[in-house]
Amino acid sequence: MSTPKVFESEYRFCLILWEHEPIKSSELVNLCAQQLGWKPTTTYTVIKRLSERGVLKNEGTIVTSLISKDQVQAAEISEMVEKTFEGSLPAFIAAFTKHQKISREELDAVQQMIDRYREGE
Repeated sequence: MSTPKVFESEYRFCLILWEHEPIKSSELVNLCAQQLGWKPTTTYTVIKRLSERGVLKNEGTIVTSLISKDQVQAAEISEMVEKTFEGSLPAFIAAFTKHQKISREELDAVQQMIDRYREGE
């Protein structure tokens, strides 16, 4: 099953949810008002929309996520690489490194990920 699409404002909402879950919907409304400037109706609409798409569940006024931050981020990256770079990871990395400064520590961390991936093949 693929990860449901989470749009930008929904993602900001999910960041709050992931940090505080499980959480009462009324508490989530208060946090969204404080952190996002949302009205209660906006928060309840987003809860309903994300619940219908299988991103979260709202049972007995307790809201919990059904997908993780990592899953949402991975799906977003996969979609972007597919759409923008025709599915080519090397093209994505080439474009990224051409315009970003990467520290030696970051390069080492990436190399370690590649090495672990190769060992798992």
